[in-house]
Amino acid sequence: MWVAFALGSAFFAAITSILAKMGVKNINANLATAIRTVVVLLFAWLMVFVTGAYHTLRLIAFDNILFLVLSGLSTGGSWICYFKALQTGDINKVVPIDKFSVVLTMLLAFIFLGERVSWTGVAAMALIAAGTYLMIAFKKTDKNVIGKQWLIYALLSALFASLQAILGKVGVAAMDSNLATAIRTIVVLVMAWVIVLTQGKQKEIKNIDKKSGVFLVLSGLSTGLSWLCYYRALQDGPASVVVPIDKLSILAAVALSFVIFKERLTKKSAGGLALIVAGTLCLLLHR
Repeated sequence: MWVAFALGSAFFAAITSILAKMGVKNINANLATAIRTVVVLLFAWLMVFVTGAYHTLRLIAFDNILFLVLSGLSTGGSWICYFKALQTGDINKVVPIDKFSVVLTMLLAFIFLGERVSWTGVAAMALIAAGTYLMIAFKKTDKNVIGKQWLIYALLSALFASLQAILGKVGVAAMDSNLATAIRTIVVLVMAWVIVLTQGKQKEIKNIDKKSGVFLVLSGLSTGLSWLCYYRALQDGPASVVVPIDKLSILAAVALSFVIFKERLTKKSAGGLALIVAGTLCLLLHR
């Protein structure tokens, strides 16, 4: 049964990318993040009360809170950059860069946490890096710098995501993961709305059309469902299998982007996707 939940996590993660692109097309990325995070927060705390993790609130140490806040800020930065990238970039290019955060996380864990990386892990990182490059490589004739801004935001999203993972790992030591996620989401929510209010973008809420609003809410719901399935799978299944399955959401995202947005893969991009999948499967052996 846990395999079904792991596959559900990957599927809903892919759905999130599709719905988010539909929802943020004509909306400020920061405002979109702020609205969407409200929905995610409800799901996060639902998990806390369903699992009974709220009983451990009084046991949280100051160090845990500090690192969770920093992790939340990194998460917020990652989400904002990710949605900004989705506004102008294709899903089948943005999502692979997001998955590249796995490589960055492994490198940062090696540097700052002293975690060892096996030769299988090195091979996996090389495959994912090469695959990502092939999927986002530009033609030599492409001189449009403005059109490449999504790449900068996508790379920043991956960097913030890896920092979130490292800081989160330190912050959740001896702490329930559901509770840690819920607290981190509060930080993301506050961060997003502070940015929105500072920029005065809250005035644009009234200009959001019904269709975009619905897609934003649905993207938040899909994120929550992905988290629920992910942590449910981890309860019964081995993390060494659940995590790689979750990362394979890239396959569903690319397939859905083709069906819905008609985003086609070139032969080079298809080869890159194959390398990313191969690298992800290598992680299954590495963990």
